[in-house]
Amino acid sequence: MGHGWEGVVLKLMRGKDFTFTVTGAEEVTDHFRRIDFTDGGMLAQTGVHPTMWVRVWFSDAGKPHQRAYTLVDPDPAAGTFSLEFALHDGCASDWARTARPGDTVEATLQGTGFTAPVPEPSRLFVVGDPASLPAINSLLGAFPAVPATVWFETGHASDADLPLRVDPDRHDVRRVPRRDGGAHLVEQVSQALPDLLDDPAGAYVWIACDTATTRTLTAFVRKELALPKDRVSALGYWRTA
Repeated sequence: MGHGWEGVVLKLMRGKDFTFTVTGAEEVTDHFRRIDFTDGGMLAQTGVHPTMWVRVWFSDAGKPHQRAYTLVDPDPAAGTFSLEFALHDGCASDWARTARPGDTVEATLQGTGFTAPVPEPSRLFVVGDPASLPAINSLLGAFPAVPATVWFETGHASDADLPLRVDPDRHDVRRVPRRDGGAHLVEQVSQALPDLLDDPAGAYVWIACDTATTRTLTAFVRKELALPKDRVSALGYWRTA
């Protein structure tokens, strides 16, 4: 499958193409599926960094469509990793629901990166949802000794079973049901964060949920709480219909 104009642009931006092969799959919940892959030589070339992601290509009624996914448990020595799919309507979820060992999928590595905050944060504040769960786990793993407060937006009852890799002694997880298009999450974070932010200079705020909610919370943190740009990382992971 060709990658269309997006593929041409990524090539011009020195994107590297790889083919991944499915080796297994696990139904984590009724709305979440983990798929295991061999990496087609990618990790040996690129190495690994926290929250590392790739652009995976799918066919959407015969047209190329790419979506970004965070690597789960990448192992450069073995050349393996997993991807986790929050299942909904769309060609990526359709592919993930039926993926079986031996299936292949094309991917492009371009745009990923991670710059650790300096100095290392004394406390993390994380806002996300099932779509950003792999990145949340990767981020927490990158700072294993740092206390964190995590607001995790949920849309299904089974989201309570999703594999958040948290330590109860260091991580305060606040599950927030999705209401009013993300407005409830904005309200919960905006009410609680100012009182928790006792050391703004040592804080690191990481936000990755739907685009509109991410934009609203980022503006709140930057303008209302006056956190400097280098202590905030924000990226909209999906758009509401």
